[in-house]
Amino acid sequence: MAGLVQQVVRRLVDSVGTVIIGKEAEVEQCVLTLLCRGHLLIEDVPGVGKTLLAKSLARATGCRFERVQFTPDLLPSDVTGVNVFNPQAATFEFREGPVFTQILLADEINRATPKTQSSLLEAMEERQVTIDGLTRRLPEPFMVLATENPIELAGTYPLPEAQVDRFLLKVNLGYLSLDEEVAMLDRFQTGSPLEALQPVTEALELQRCQNEVVSVHCDPLIKEYCVRLVQRTRQHPDVALGASPRGTLGLLHVGQARAAAAGRDYVLPDDVKDQAQAVLTHRIVVRPNAELRGVTASSVLAEVLDTEAVPIAGRRYA
Repeated sequence: MAGLVQQVVRRLVDSVGTVIIGKEAEVEQCVLTLLCRGHLLIEDVPGVGKTLLAKSLARATGCRFERVQFTPDLLPSDVTGVNVFNPQAATFEFREGPVFTQILLADEINRATPKTQSSLLEAMEERQVTIDGLTRRLPEPFMVLATENPIELAGTYPLPEAQVDRFLLKVNLGYLSLDEEVAMLDRFQTGSPLEALQPVTEALELQRCQNEVVSVHCDPLIKEYCVRLVQRTRQHPDVALGASPRGTLGLLHVGQARAAAAGRDYVLPDDVKDQAQAVLTHRIVVRPNAELRGVTASSVLAEVLDTEAVPIAGRRYA
């Protein structure tokens, strides 16, 4: 089965790569998030392909897909659904919102009010929605792909920590190199390759892969390594709020997914270390006085990763 996970990851990365140029590592992180039953936050400046990446991944999976454009006037019921009175039957009927899908694109999520943002909290954590006292399960697999622009702050509402912590990974795309941007011009000259993108897997196969990922073996020393990394972020003098226990679980699950994607049934320390920035950075809040000195969550975590001993076979410390 580990071979199945490896094949599915390769198919998805290659398929999305026909649309998104030069971002194979970031695309693989998106796929790993899906295999971990997690949610993904894509943050970057306008025009680098955040929405295109989300739509490409959704189309390649063959899953049901819905997109919500988050705006200041968006209401929670516009996301989750609403009960509507039917005069003929003299009863209320529930009309599902776009959250009742398998892959939900929350585009520009920080442009909606905190009340509307919070409508996703239950869905992201418990994979269900409760409306008027009645709880409805969401389909499987379920994943929220959210995008946000960190530059334009006018008319935006920063995501609360409780919301940010529910995203397993945070990905930044960045700009293309000269050669990659020239290749982008060639690829998009006559139209978008997204239109020709075909599914390379389907929901049931993805669920089999998700079940296989959680069975990947992780040595107790590597689990301890995950905990030590997270606890060091809480103890750092420049950090006001360190990573949560949910972040520790995220490190473990992403490590398992990365191992399975490489065709292994066991986790290596590098599986954890290489993905720690994407899993933990957005969960760390730096003290204001440290920010004035140029300290960032990424630099704090880089320091922790450089100084924390890495476990090796048969030994607790490297």
